[in-house]
Amino acid sequence: MMKLYYLSGACSLASHICLIEAGIPHQAIAVDRQKRTADGGNFLDITPKGYVPALVLDDGQVLTESGALLPYIGTLNPIAKLIPQPGTLAHFRVTEWCAYINSEVHKNHGPLFRPGSTDEQKAAAREAVLQRYAFIENAMGDHPFITGGDFTVADAYLYVTLSWAARVAIDVSGLPRISAFFLRCAARPSVIAARADEGLPA
Repeated sequence: MMKLYYLSGACSLASHICLIEAGIPHQAIAVDRQKRTADGGNFLDITPKGYVPALVLDDGQVLTESGALLPYIGTLNPIAKLIPQPGTLAHFRVTEWCAYINSEVHKNHGPLFRPGSTDEQKAAAREAVLQRYAFIENAMGDHPFITGGDFTVADAYLYVTLSWAARVAIDVSGLPRISAFFLRCAARPSVIAARADEGLPA
């Protein structure tokens, strides 16, 4: 059985959601900020990178980085429609969005979580993140999800970044499509189940 190592509420929540969404048997193992795992291990023995997510595959190999992990999970159960068929342009559109969310949305949150960031750095980060959300808002148009009518791995990743908004004082109320998207995702059974597994409020 696959093992997903996660930090509660972190970007690894997206992989957790997608494993549940796809119906993939797995064991979710918490990691704390001291790099200790809930089963008593040293997370650095799993991956020397020292950060989540990390997915231990059935054969013992370890896959890391949300930009790789999410499309991988999406391909495990095509019926779940978490990502289109590999090799198609539609598949690469979803991976394109995963890359954008990773490099432009997720990474721009850095100063908001980093101890020692100045008020000026935090303000600049909030502005940068809101600009990226505005871009996504326009790109979504009238679709319920980023690439159309189906919830994909990219949507799971975007949802997780939005789940940090209140914590880091990012106000998305001026983006009605993004706000509706967040509520739509939050109501999905997979999201509710993953949040419960990680001890997060509903």
